[in-house]
Amino acid sequence: MINFETPLKRLKYLVLKEVASLVKGNKLNKEELEKVPYKIIQDDDKAEYRCCVYKERAVVYERALLASGFVPTSNITLDLKHISDKDHIMYVLSAACDRCPIYKYSVTEACRGCIQHKCMEVCPANAISRINGRSHIDHDICKECGMCKKACPYNAIAEVMRPCKRSCPTGALEINSDSKKAMIDKKNCINCGACMAACPFGAISDRSYISEVIKSLCEKKEIYAVVAPAITGQFGAKVAVGQAKSAFKKLGFKDMMEAACGADAVTVNESNEFVERMKSGDKYMTNSCCTGFMSYIENKFPGEVSRISSTVSPMIAAARMIKKENKDAIVVFIGPCTAKKSEINRKSIKGAVDYVLTFEEISALMGAFGVEPEDCEDIPVDDASLYGRGFAQEGGLTSAIENYIGDKKCDIPFEPVRVSGKDEIKKAMTMAKSKRLQGNFIEGMMCQGGCIGGPAAMTQIMRAKPQLVKFSKQSNKKSVLSNENLRRFKEINLNR
Repeated sequence: MINFETPLKRLKYLVLKEVASLVKGNKLNKEELEKVPYKIIQDDDKAEYRCCVYKERAVVYERALLASGFVPTSNITLDLKHISDKDHIMYVLSAACDRCPIYKYSVTEACRGCIQHKCMEVCPANAISRINGRSHIDHDICKECGMCKKACPYNAIAEVMRPCKRSCPTGALEINSDSKKAMIDKKNCINCGACMAACPFGAISDRSYISEVIKSLCEKKEIYAVVAPAITGQFGAKVAVGQAKSAFKKLGFKDMMEAACGADAVTVNESNEFVERMKSGDKYMTNSCCTGFMSYIENKFPGEVSRISSTVSPMIAAARMIKKENKDAIVVFIGPCTAKKSEINRKSIKGAVDYVLTFEEISALMGAFGVEPEDCEDIPVDDASLYGRGFAQEGGLTSAIENYIGDKKCDIPFEPVRVSGKDEIKKAMTMAKSKRLQGNFIEGMMCQGGCIGGPAAMTQIMRAKPQLVKFSKQSNKKSVLSNENLRRFKEINLNR
Protein backbone atom coordinates (compact mmCIF):
# COMPACT_ATOMS: atom_id res chain seq x y z
CA MET A 1 0.00 0.00 0.00
CA ILE A 2 1.47 3.34 -1.08
CA ASN A 3 1.73 6.09 1.52
CA PHE A 4 1.53 9.35 -0.40
CA GLU A 5 3.58 12.15 1.12
CA THR A 6 1.37 14.88 -0.39
CA PRO A 7 -2.16 15.07 -1.84
CA LEU A 8 -0.56 16.14 -5.12
CA LYS A 9 1.42 12.88 -5.32
CA ARG A 10 -1.80 10.98 -4.72
CA LEU A 11 -3.69 12.89 -7.43
CA LYS A 12 -0.94 12.33 -9.98
CA TYR A 13 -0.89 8.63 -9.09
CA LEU A 14 -4.66 8.26 -9.51
CA VAL A 15 -4.63 9.96 -12.92
CA LEU A 16 -1.68 7.92 -14.18
CA LYS A 17 -3.29 4.73 -12.89
CA GLU A 18 -6.56 5.47 -14.71
CA VAL A 19 -4.70 6.18 -17.95
CA ALA A 20 -2.63 3.01 -17.52
CA SER A 21 -5.82 0.99 -17.00
CA LEU A 22 -7.30 2.44 -20.20
CA VAL A 23 -4.22 1.55 -22.22
CA LYS A 24 -4.10 -1.92 -20.72
CA GLY A 25 -7.73 -2.49 -21.65
CA ASN A 26 -7.20 -1.00 -25.13
CA LYS A 27 -9.73 1.74 -24.32
CA LEU A 28 -7.61 4.87 -24.65
CA ASN A 29 -9.81 7.27 -26.60
CA LYS A 30 -11.41 10.67 -26.21
CA GLU A 31 -14.66 9.39 -24.71
CA GLU A 32 -12.91 7.31 -22.04
CA LEU A 33 -10.47 10.10 -21.18
CA GLU A 34 -13.37 12.46 -20.60
CA LYS A 35 -14.68 10.03 -17.97
CA VAL A 36 -11.44 10.05 -15.96
CA PRO A 37 -12.19 13.31 -14.05
CA TYR A 38 -15.57 11.91 -12.98
CA LYS A 39 -14.00 8.65 -11.76
CA ILE A 40 -11.50 10.50 -9.60
CA ILE A 41 -13.83 13.30 -8.43
CA GLN A 42 -17.26 11.86 -7.71
CA ASP A 43 -20.55 13.78 -7.92
CA ASP A 44 -20.90 13.96 -4.14
CA ASP A 45 -17.29 15.13 -3.61
CA LYS A 46 -16.63 18.66 -2.45
CA ALA A 47 -13.94 20.89 -3.90
CA GLU A 48 -10.84 20.71 -1.71
CA TYR A 49 -8.32 22.96 -3.43
CA ARG A 50 -10.20 24.82 -6.17
CA CYS A 51 -13.27 26.99 -6.35
CA CYS A 52 -15.49 24.10 -7.42
CA VAL A 53 -15.42 20.45 -8.47
CA TYR A 54 -15.73 21.52 -12.12
CA LYS A 55 -12.42 23.34 -11.89
CA GLU A 56 -10.81 20.35 -10.21
CA ARG A 57 -12.13 18.07 -12.94
CA ALA A 58 -10.71 20.36 -15.61
CA VAL A 59 -7.30 20.01 -13.96
CA VAL A 60 -7.64 16.22 -13.82
CA TYR A 61 -8.59 16.12 -17.49
CA GLU A 62 -5.49 18.07 -18.51
CA ARG A 63 -3.38 15.72 -16.42
CA ALA A 64 -4.97 12.72 -18.10
CA LEU A 65 -4.28 14.15 -21.55
CA LEU A 66 -0.61 14.77 -20.78
CA ALA A 67 -0.24 11.34 -19.19
CA SER A 68 -1.65 9.83 -22.39
CA GLY A 69 0.78 11.72 -24.62
CA PHE A 70 -1.67 14.35 -25.85
CA VAL A 71 -1.45 18.14 -25.76
CA PRO A 72 -2.91 19.26 -22.39
CA THR A 73 -5.96 21.51 -22.70
CA SER A 74 -8.98 21.97 -20.47
CA ASN A 75 -11.25 22.36 -23.51
CA ILE A 76 -12.73 18.89 -23.80
CA THR A 77 -14.53 19.75 -27.03
CA LEU A 78 -11.22 19.76 -28.92
CA ASP A 79 -10.00 16.69 -30.74
CA LEU A 80 -7.06 14.85 -29.22
CA LYS A 81 -3.74 16.03 -30.59
CA HIS A 82 -0.51 14.16 -30.02
CA ILE A 83 2.50 16.06 -28.74
CA SER A 84 4.77 16.53 -31.75
CA ASP A 85 7.85 17.92 -30.00
CA LYS A 86 9.36 14.82 -28.39
CA ASP A 87 12.31 16.78 -26.99
CA HIS A 88 10.06 18.93 -24.82
CA ILE A 89 8.91 17.23 -21.63
CA MET A 90 7.55 19.87 -19.24
CA TYR A 91 4.12 21.43 -19.77
CA VAL A 92 1.99 23.96 -17.91
CA LEU A 93 -1.52 22.75 -17.11
CA SER A 94 -3.50 25.89 -17.84
CA ALA A 95 -6.48 24.98 -15.67
CA ALA A 96 -4.22 24.29 -12.70
CA CYS A 97 -2.14 27.49 -12.74
CA ASP A 98 -3.23 29.70 -9.85
CA ARG A 99 -1.83 32.92 -11.41
CA CYS A 100 0.26 33.70 -8.34
CA PRO A 101 1.24 37.32 -7.60
CA ILE A 102 3.94 38.27 -10.08
CA TYR A 103 5.48 41.38 -8.49
CA LYS A 104 8.81 40.42 -6.97
CA TYR A 105 8.98 43.34 -4.52
CA SER A 106 6.12 45.05 -2.71
CA VAL A 107 5.82 47.42 0.25
CA THR A 108 4.17 45.93 3.32
CA GLU A 109 2.28 47.46 6.27
CA ALA A 110 5.58 47.61 8.15
CA CYS A 111 6.58 50.71 6.17
CA ARG A 112 6.92 53.71 8.54
CA GLY A 113 7.15 56.39 5.90
CA CYS A 114 10.44 57.53 7.42
CA ILE A 115 12.17 60.81 6.61
CA GLN A 116 15.37 59.15 5.47
CA HIS A 117 13.52 57.04 2.83
CA LYS A 118 16.59 55.00 1.90
CA CYS A 119 14.51 52.85 -0.44
CA MET A 120 13.86 55.85 -2.70
CA GLU A 121 17.46 56.99 -2.63
CA VAL A 122 18.98 53.66 -3.72
CA CYS A 123 16.44 52.80 -6.45
CA PRO A 124 18.30 53.03 -9.80
CA ALA A 125 15.04 53.19 -11.77
CA ASN A 126 13.33 55.87 -9.62
CA ALA A 127 10.46 53.43 -9.25
CA ILE A 128 9.71 54.31 -5.61
CA SER A 129 7.70 57.34 -4.54
CA ARG A 130 5.99 58.49 -1.35
CA ILE A 131 2.22 58.24 -1.47
CA ASN A 132 -0.03 58.91 1.54
CA GLY A 133 2.97 58.90 3.81
CA ARG A 134 4.30 55.50 2.73
CA SER A 135 6.59 54.15 0.03
CA HIS A 136 5.02 52.91 -3.16
CA ILE A 137 6.66 50.86 -5.94
CA ASP A 138 5.74 51.55 -9.55
CA HIS A 139 5.93 48.03 -10.95
CA ASP A 140 5.84 49.26 -14.54
CA ILE A 141 9.37 50.62 -14.23
CA CYS A 142 10.74 48.53 -11.34
CA LYS A 143 13.86 46.56 -12.37
CA GLU A 144 13.48 44.09 -9.49
CA CYS A 145 17.10 44.64 -8.45
CA GLY A 146 16.35 44.29 -4.74
CA MET A 147 18.26 47.40 -3.64
CA CYS A 148 15.20 48.81 -1.85
CA LYS A 149 14.73 45.64 0.18
CA LYS A 150 18.38 45.69 1.27
CA ALA A 151 18.22 49.37 2.23
CA CYS A 152 15.00 49.40 4.27
CA PRO A 153 15.81 49.45 8.02
CA TYR A 154 12.37 48.02 8.88
CA ASN A 155 12.46 45.09 6.41
CA ALA A 156 9.20 46.55 5.15
CA ILE A 157 9.72 45.48 1.55
CA ALA A 158 8.76 41.89 0.85
CA GLU A 159 10.29 39.74 -1.84
CA VAL A 160 7.78 37.47 -3.52
CA MET A 161 8.49 35.42 -6.61
CA ARG A 162 6.51 32.58 -8.06
CA PRO A 163 7.96 29.27 -6.85
CA CYS A 164 8.12 27.93 -10.41
CA LYS A 165 9.98 30.99 -11.69
CA ARG A 166 12.33 31.10 -8.71
CA SER A 167 13.25 27.43 -9.14
CA CYS A 168 14.06 27.55 -12.87
CA PRO A 169 17.85 27.47 -13.41
CA THR A 170 17.76 28.83 -16.96
CA GLY A 171 15.01 31.47 -16.80
CA ALA A 172 12.77 29.42 -19.06
CA LEU A 173 9.72 30.01 -16.86
CA GLU A 174 7.88 33.11 -18.02
CA ILE A 175 4.61 34.79 -17.06
CA ASN A 176 1.97 35.65 -19.63
CA SER A 177 1.33 39.39 -19.33
CA ASP A 178 -2.38 39.00 -20.11
CA SER A 179 -3.51 35.80 -18.40
CA LYS A 180 -0.83 36.00 -15.66
CA LYS A 181 -0.32 32.27 -16.11
CA ALA A 182 3.03 30.50 -16.28
CA MET A 183 4.58 29.68 -19.64
CA ILE A 184 7.64 27.61 -20.55
CA ASP A 185 10.14 28.84 -23.11
CA LYS A 186 11.06 25.62 -24.91
CA LYS A 187 14.37 27.00 -26.19
CA ASN A 188 15.67 27.59 -22.67
CA CYS A 189 13.96 24.72 -20.87
CA ILE A 190 16.27 21.85 -19.91
CA ASN A 191 13.43 19.62 -18.65
CA CYS A 192 15.00 19.34 -15.19
CA GLY A 193 11.58 19.34 -13.51
CA ALA A 194 12.51 21.93 -10.88
CA CYS A 195 9.40 23.95 -11.71
CA MET A 196 7.22 20.85 -11.44
CA ALA A 197 8.58 20.10 -7.99
CA ALA A 198 8.27 23.73 -6.88
CA CYS A 199 4.71 24.53 -7.96
CA PRO A 200 2.39 24.14 -4.92
CA PHE A 201 -0.64 23.76 -7.19
CA GLY A 202 0.80 21.02 -9.38
CA ALA A 203 0.29 23.20 -12.43
CA ILE A 204 3.36 21.86 -14.22
CA SER A 205 3.81 18.24 -15.18
CA ASP A 206 5.87 15.98 -17.42
CA ARG A 207 4.90 14.17 -20.58
CA SER A 208 4.60 10.44 -19.99
CA TYR A 209 5.70 7.37 -21.96
CA ILE A 210 3.42 5.15 -19.90
CA SER A 211 1.12 4.38 -22.86
CA GLU A 212 3.98 3.21 -25.08
CA VAL A 213 5.46 1.04 -22.33
CA ILE A 214 2.15 -0.64 -21.49
CA LYS A 215 1.48 -1.38 -25.16
CA SER A 216 4.87 -3.09 -25.39
CA LEU A 217 4.12 -5.08 -22.22
CA CYS A 218 0.75 -6.19 -23.57
CA GLU A 219 2.39 -7.26 -26.83
CA LYS A 220 4.77 -9.49 -24.80
CA LYS A 221 7.88 -7.83 -26.19
CA GLU A 222 11.27 -8.39 -24.59
CA ILE A 223 11.36 -5.39 -22.30
CA TYR A 224 14.19 -4.73 -19.87
CA ALA A 225 14.03 -2.28 -16.97
CA VAL A 226 17.13 -0.28 -16.09
CA VAL A 227 16.55 1.24 -12.66
CA ALA A 228 18.33 4.22 -11.14
CA PRO A 229 20.18 3.64 -7.83
CA ALA A 230 17.67 6.05 -6.28
CA ILE A 231 15.06 3.27 -6.42
CA THR A 232 15.70 2.42 -2.77
CA GLY A 233 12.73 3.34 -0.61
CA GLN A 234 10.55 4.44 -3.53
CA PHE A 235 7.96 1.70 -2.96
CA GLY A 236 8.05 1.99 0.81
CA ALA A 237 10.68 1.56 3.51
CA LYS A 238 9.97 -2.17 3.77
CA VAL A 239 10.36 -2.96 0.06
CA ALA A 240 13.81 -4.26 -0.88
CA VAL A 241 15.29 -3.72 -4.36
CA GLY A 242 15.03 -7.49 -4.90
CA GLN A 243 11.27 -7.24 -4.33
CA ALA A 244 11.09 -4.40 -6.86
CA LYS A 245 12.87 -6.62 -9.37
CA SER A 246 10.33 -9.36 -8.73
CA ALA A 247 7.52 -6.82 -9.25
CA PHE A 248 8.96 -5.79 -12.60
CA LYS A 249 8.98 -9.41 -13.73
CA LYS A 250 5.34 -9.78 -12.67
CA LEU A 251 4.52 -6.76 -14.83
CA GLY A 252 6.01 -8.54 -17.83
CA PHE A 253 9.55 -7.20 -17.92
CA LYS A 254 12.06 -9.85 -18.97
CA ASP A 255 14.59 -8.62 -16.45
CA MET A 256 15.66 -5.66 -14.33
CA MET A 257 19.19 -4.29 -14.28
CA GLU A 258 20.72 -1.76 -11.94
CA ALA A 259 21.94 1.37 -13.69
CA ALA A 260 24.62 1.24 -11.01
CA CYS A 261 26.30 -1.52 -13.04
CA GLY A 262 26.54 0.98 -15.88
CA ALA A 263 27.81 3.51 -13.34
CA ASP A 264 30.75 1.25 -12.53
CA ALA A 265 31.68 1.11 -16.21
CA VAL A 266 31.19 4.87 -16.52
CA THR A 267 33.51 5.41 -13.55
CA VAL A 268 36.33 3.56 -15.30
CA ASN A 269 35.81 5.31 -18.63
CA GLU A 270 35.37 8.79 -17.15
CA SER A 271 38.33 8.39 -14.81
CA ASN A 272 40.60 7.41 -17.68
CA GLU A 273 39.24 10.30 -19.74
CA PHE A 274 39.95 12.69 -16.86
CA VAL A 275 43.56 11.52 -16.58
CA GLU A 276 44.10 11.87 -20.33
CA ARG A 277 42.60 15.37 -20.40
CA MET A 278 44.70 16.58 -17.50
CA LYS A 279 47.85 15.18 -19.13
CA SER A 280 46.97 16.98 -22.36
CA GLY A 281 46.76 20.32 -20.54
CA ASP A 282 43.03 20.76 -19.86
CA LYS A 283 42.31 22.85 -16.77
CA TYR A 284 39.16 21.01 -15.71
CA MET A 285 36.46 18.55 -16.77
CA THR A 286 32.82 18.10 -15.76
CA ASN A 287 30.76 14.96 -15.39
CA SER A 288 28.16 13.99 -17.97
CA CYS A 289 25.93 11.60 -16.02
CA CYS A 290 23.41 14.31 -15.03
CA THR A 291 21.41 15.31 -18.10
CA GLY A 292 20.09 18.45 -16.44
CA PHE A 293 23.60 19.65 -15.60
CA MET A 294 24.88 18.90 -19.09
CA SER A 295 21.94 20.74 -20.69
CA TYR A 296 22.44 23.64 -18.29
CA ILE A 297 26.04 24.10 -19.47
CA GLU A 298 24.92 23.92 -23.10
CA ASN A 299 22.23 26.53 -22.44
CA LYS A 300 23.96 29.00 -20.11
CA PHE A 301 27.69 28.36 -20.62
CA PRO A 302 28.07 27.29 -24.29
CA GLY A 303 31.74 28.23 -24.24
CA GLU A 304 32.40 25.51 -21.65
CA VAL A 305 30.68 22.64 -23.50
CA SER A 306 34.03 21.16 -24.54
CA ARG A 307 34.78 20.61 -20.84
CA ILE A 308 31.91 18.12 -20.48
CA SER A 309 33.04 14.50 -20.29
CA SER A 310 32.41 12.55 -23.49
CA THR A 311 31.45 9.48 -21.44
CA VAL A 312 27.81 8.37 -21.63
CA SER A 313 25.56 8.27 -18.59
CA PRO A 314 25.11 5.03 -16.60
CA MET A 315 21.64 4.72 -18.12
CA ILE A 316 23.03 4.65 -21.67
CA ALA A 317 25.92 2.35 -20.72
CA ALA A 318 23.54 -0.22 -19.21
CA ALA A 319 21.15 0.03 -22.16
CA ARG A 320 23.90 -0.46 -24.74
CA MET A 321 25.10 -3.55 -22.90
CA ILE A 322 21.58 -5.01 -22.82
CA LYS A 323 21.05 -4.39 -26.53
CA LYS A 324 24.42 -5.92 -27.38
CA GLU A 325 23.35 -9.11 -25.65
CA ASN A 326 19.79 -9.01 -27.03
CA LYS A 327 19.22 -7.12 -30.28
CA ASP A 328 15.43 -7.40 -29.86
CA ALA A 329 15.44 -5.81 -26.42
CA ILE A 330 13.33 -2.78 -25.56
CA VAL A 331 14.94 -0.81 -22.75
CA VAL A 332 12.97 1.29 -20.28
CA PHE A 333 14.85 3.46 -17.82
CA ILE A 334 13.11 4.08 -14.50
CA GLY A 335 14.18 6.82 -12.11
CA PRO A 336 13.27 10.09 -10.39
CA CYS A 337 14.43 12.29 -13.28
CA THR A 338 12.37 14.05 -15.95
CA ALA A 339 15.44 15.26 -17.87
CA LYS A 340 16.25 11.65 -18.77
CA LYS A 341 13.17 11.71 -20.99
CA SER A 342 14.90 14.25 -23.21
CA GLU A 343 18.32 12.59 -22.98
CA ILE A 344 17.16 9.51 -24.90
CA ASN A 345 16.49 11.71 -27.95
CA ARG A 346 20.02 13.13 -28.16
CA LYS A 347 21.42 12.28 -31.59
CA SER A 348 24.69 10.76 -30.39
CA ILE A 349 22.98 8.24 -28.10
CA LYS A 350 19.54 7.85 -29.64
CA GLY A 351 18.33 4.28 -29.81
CA ALA A 352 20.00 3.03 -26.65
CA VAL A 353 17.01 3.64 -24.36
CA ASP A 354 13.54 3.40 -25.85
CA TYR A 355 11.44 4.89 -23.07
CA VAL A 356 11.81 6.56 -19.68
CA LEU A 357 9.38 6.24 -16.80
CA THR A 358 9.60 8.04 -13.49
CA PHE A 359 9.06 6.41 -10.12
CA GLU A 360 5.67 8.12 -10.02
CA GLU A 361 4.71 6.51 -13.32
CA ILE A 362 5.97 3.00 -12.58
CA SER A 363 4.10 3.05 -9.25
CA ALA A 364 0.87 3.90 -11.08
CA LEU A 365 1.57 1.23 -13.71
CA MET A 366 1.99 -1.36 -10.96
CA GLY A 367 -1.28 -0.19 -9.45
CA ALA A 368 -3.09 -0.62 -12.77
CA PHE A 369 -1.66 -4.14 -13.16
CA GLY A 370 -2.46 -5.10 -9.57
CA VAL A 371 1.19 -5.69 -8.62
CA GLU A 372 2.16 -4.88 -5.03
CA PRO A 373 5.97 -4.80 -4.54
CA GLU A 374 5.66 -5.38 -0.79
CA ASP A 375 4.04 -8.77 -1.47
CA CYS A 376 6.68 -9.86 -3.99
CA GLU A 377 9.57 -12.25 -3.41
CA ASP A 378 12.97 -10.74 -2.62
CA ILE A 379 15.17 -12.07 -5.43
CA PRO A 380 18.89 -11.40 -6.11
CA VAL A 381 19.90 -8.20 -7.92
CA ASP A 382 22.95 -7.45 -10.07
CA ASP A 383 25.17 -6.51 -7.13
CA ALA A 384 26.85 -3.42 -8.49
CA SER A 385 29.64 -1.86 -6.48
CA LEU A 386 29.08 0.30 -3.43
CA TYR A 387 30.37 3.25 -5.49
CA GLY A 388 28.13 2.60 -8.49
CA ARG A 389 25.08 2.69 -6.26
CA GLY A 390 26.39 5.87 -4.67
CA PHE A 391 25.86 7.77 -7.94
CA ALA A 392 22.36 8.56 -6.70
CA GLN A 393 23.55 11.15 -4.20
CA GLU A 394 25.69 14.25 -4.35
CA GLY A 395 29.38 13.35 -4.25
CA GLY A 396 28.76 9.74 -5.29
CA LEU A 397 30.49 10.04 -8.65
CA THR A 398 33.42 11.85 -7.07
CA SER A 399 33.85 9.07 -4.51
CA ALA A 400 33.80 6.46 -7.28
CA ILE A 401 36.49 8.25 -9.30
CA GLU A 402 38.61 8.74 -6.18
CA ASN A 403 38.32 5.02 -5.47
CA TYR A 404 39.34 4.09 -9.03
CA ILE A 405 42.23 6.55 -9.25
CA GLY A 406 43.44 5.36 -5.86
CA ASP A 407 43.34 1.69 -6.90
CA LYS A 408 45.16 2.50 -10.13
CA LYS A 409 47.68 4.71 -8.29
CA CYS A 410 47.39 7.47 -10.90
CA ASP A 411 49.88 10.31 -10.48
CA ILE A 412 47.40 12.99 -11.62
CA PRO A 413 45.95 15.05 -8.74
CA PHE A 414 42.17 14.78 -8.51
CA GLU A 415 40.68 17.97 -7.08
CA PRO A 416 36.88 17.68 -7.22
CA VAL A 417 34.29 20.40 -6.75
CA ARG A 418 30.97 18.85 -5.70
CA VAL A 419 27.88 20.94 -6.38
CA SER A 420 24.14 20.28 -6.52
CA GLY A 421 21.19 22.58 -7.09
CA LYS A 422 20.99 25.55 -9.43
CA ASP A 423 22.71 28.11 -7.19
CA GLU A 424 25.79 26.01 -6.44
CA ILE A 425 26.06 24.94 -10.07
CA LYS A 426 25.82 28.50 -11.35
CA LYS A 427 28.55 29.60 -8.96
CA ALA A 428 30.87 26.74 -9.92
CA MET A 429 30.42 27.23 -13.65
CA THR A 430 30.90 31.00 -13.33
CA MET A 431 34.15 30.38 -11.48
CA ALA A 432 35.23 27.86 -14.11
CA LYS A 433 34.44 30.22 -16.97
CA SER A 434 36.48 32.99 -15.32
CA LYS A 435 39.36 30.52 -14.70
CA ARG A 436 39.01 30.81 -10.92
CA LEU A 437 37.74 27.29 -10.20
CA GLN A 438 39.37 25.82 -7.10
CA GLY A 439 39.70 22.34 -8.57
CA ASN A 440 40.00 20.37 -11.80
CA PHE A 441 36.78 18.33 -11.82
CA ILE A 442 33.19 19.51 -11.37
CA GLU A 443 30.62 16.98 -10.27
CA GLY A 444 27.34 18.75 -10.95
CA MET A 445 23.89 17.43 -9.99
CA MET A 446 21.01 19.64 -11.02
CA CYS A 447 18.77 18.33 -8.23
CA GLN A 448 19.65 19.39 -4.70
CA GLY A 449 21.33 16.46 -2.98
CA GLY A 450 21.59 14.43 -6.19
CA CYS A 451 19.19 12.06 -7.95
CA ILE A 452 17.45 11.02 -4.74
CA GLY A 453 16.17 14.60 -4.65
CA GLY A 454 14.67 14.23 -8.14
CA PRO A 455 11.33 15.89 -9.01
CA ALA A 456 9.50 12.64 -9.82
CA ALA A 457 10.53 10.61 -6.78
CA MET A 458 7.86 9.03 -4.60
CA THR A 459 9.87 9.52 -1.41
CA GLN A 460 11.47 12.67 -0.05
CA ILE A 461 15.25 12.81 0.09
CA MET A 462 15.42 12.70 3.89
CA ARG A 463 13.61 9.34 3.90
CA ALA A 464 15.27 7.94 0.79
CA LYS A 465 18.89 8.67 1.71
CA PRO A 466 19.17 6.23 4.66
CA GLN A 467 17.67 3.51 2.44
CA LEU A 468 20.23 4.24 -0.28
CA VAL A 469 23.14 4.11 2.16
CA LYS A 470 21.90 0.81 3.58
CA PHE A 471 21.46 -0.73 0.12
CA SER A 472 24.86 0.47 -1.05
CA LYS A 473 26.59 -1.12 1.94
CA GLN A 474 24.95 -4.45 1.11
CA SER A 475 27.14 -4.71 -2.00
CA ASN A 476 29.92 -7.28 -1.87
CA LYS A 477 31.95 -5.08 -4.19
CA LYS A 478 33.70 -2.43 -2.13
CA SER A 479 35.74 -1.25 -5.12
CA VAL A 480 34.70 -0.38 -8.65
CA LEU A 481 37.40 -2.69 -10.04
CA SER A 482 36.16 -5.64 -7.98
CA ASN A 483 32.86 -5.69 -9.88
CA GLU A 484 32.69 -8.68 -12.22
CA ASN A 485 30.02 -6.91 -14.27
CA LEU A 486 32.75 -4.74 -15.79
CA ARG A 487 33.70 -7.64 -18.05
CA ARG A 488 30.31 -7.35 -19.75
CA PHE A 489 31.08 -3.73 -20.67
CA LYS A 490 34.52 -4.30 -22.21
CA GLU A 491 33.28 -4.23 -25.80
CA ILE A 492 30.62 -1.56 -25.21
CA ASN A 493 31.13 1.94 -26.62
CA LEU A 494 30.99 4.19 -23.57
CA ASN A 495 31.44 7.47 -25.43
CA ARG A 496 28.80 9.85 -26.71
